[in-house]
Amino acid sequence: MNTTTLTSTPRRLILALVAAGAVGAMGAGLITGHQARALTQPPAIVAQTPAAPGGALPSFAQITAQNGPAVVNISVTGSTKTAMADDDGEDEGQPTARQGRGPQMDPNDPFYQFFRQFGFPGGAGPQAQPNVPTHGQGSGFIVSPDGLVLTNAHVVKGASDVTVKLTDRREFRAKVLGADPKTDVAVLKIDAKDLPMVRLGSTRDLQVGEWVLAIGSPFGFENSVTAGVVSAKGRSLPDDSLVPFIQTDVAVNPGNSGGPLFNARGEVVGINSQIYSRSGGYQGLSFSIPIELAAKIKDQIVATGKVRHAQLGVAVQEVNQAFAESFNLDKPEGALVASVSKGSPAEKAGLQAGDVIRQVDGQPIVASGDLPAWVGQAQPGQQAKLSVWRQGKPVELTATLGDASDKAIKQARNDDAVGKGQLGLSLRPLEREERQEVGVSEGLVIEQARGPAAAAGVQPGDVLLAINGAPAKNIEQVRAAMAKAGKSVALLIARDGNKIFVPVRLG
Repeated sequence: MNTTTLTSTPRRLILALVAAGAVGAMGAGLITGHQARALTQPPAIVAQTPAAPGGALPSFAQITAQNGPAVVNISVTGSTKTAMADDDGEDEGQPTARQGRGPQMDPNDPFYQFFRQFGFPGGAGPQAQPNVPTHGQGSGFIVSPDGLVLTNAHVVKGASDVTVKLTDRREFRAKVLGADPKTDVAVLKIDAKDLPMVRLGSTRDLQVGEWVLAIGSPFGFENSVTAGVVSAKGRSLPDDSLVPFIQTDVAVNPGNSGGPLFNARGEVVGINSQIYSRSGGYQGLSFSIPIELAAKIKDQIVATGKVRHAQLGVAVQEVNQAFAESFNLDKPEGALVASVSKGSPAEKAGLQAGDVIRQVDGQPIVASGDLPAWVGQAQPGQQAKLSVWRQGKPVELTATLGDASDKAIKQARNDDAVGKGQLGLSLRPLEREERQEVGVSEGLVIEQARGPAAAAGVQPGDVLLAINGAPAKNIEQVRAAMAKAGKSVALLIARDGNKIFVPVRLG
């Protein structure tokens, strides 16, 4: 989880998957403290609503009247194993999405039954039953008159029974045609005809600052309407997601998951999916899945019942200012290749650790998350033209993407702390046994790390593989690389079976 520092306060920001529809979580019930919940988002439209002239407010009432009937409430039931709620083992340094745990309540508490109706598990403790029925609620929207419904995958995850309720109070038992956890999109089918449906729009012309509107069932309050503006587009989140999210300040809460996000013309442009929050509730940061991506997933599910994603086969990390200086980049943009999987499309295309991918098929890669988002929306077998920066020069490569069903692109984490002064490393060659243990053929063991290297997170026992892309096979090569270094260097380190670049600022 990557673009925001989440440890600046004692209570970390949490990527709240607030669509309380997730079975085994608290449904659309309650999110507190360090819990993370998922939302839901559906696309809805019936008739086109003209945009407001002269920058005036759009007619939210008209958009709601036209599209509200196509937005549905989704109730799910299932079962989960309960356990004592205990946060002592949680890592406070990283955001987590926990959907099977929550604060427990005394059955005698006057609010116990109130929260139970929203799916709050309650009452779990050492004496709790191994399997407890769970209930959750989310939202969705109708995209075809014969009963196709879009929602979030997390809303129906683990559900044994899914019920779709229309605004005219009719209820239908739904079949889950398919769900894709990588994009958090699911497709349901209900047995009905001549249903109201939404009109799908496009995010291509969606502008930051433009008015948007959400309809959903927060906390079970069906067809609730909230409005706001687009805060950002193409937002990458630190959750290994393949989605370039739309960020808004529209109020969304547990139960909104899977509901539609409308533009000012009454077209669905996204599916409400996640929020960032300290408390677990809405705090001004909401994220929606672009409707074009959701539509692609829907088409694959309807056609085949499953979803295929492409794979490049690299671990990438962010390019910060220190890396930009180390690699002689004009600005800190791109996806830094930390490692290349053996036999992967990336290796066959000639990608190397230390390359900085700056464009894919002409599309700029600004943040590292832009790369997995692009690849995740491509199809296996598709060719990708890569514009790469390698050792101070541009290189053009072409990769034929593979299938990510076995192993997806992962995003390496890097410590972006830096220090001052000399590099501060004590090095020695790898022994034969160490080469086999680490899984590398060459490199230098770091026996001591001081000064800038230690401040940047380099640790004794790490194996130095390269400096600024130049191999570090021996001490002489390290000295030669340092002699050419500028204000900072990028160290390629092997640690615990992983390879990662660490930027070190020099004095």
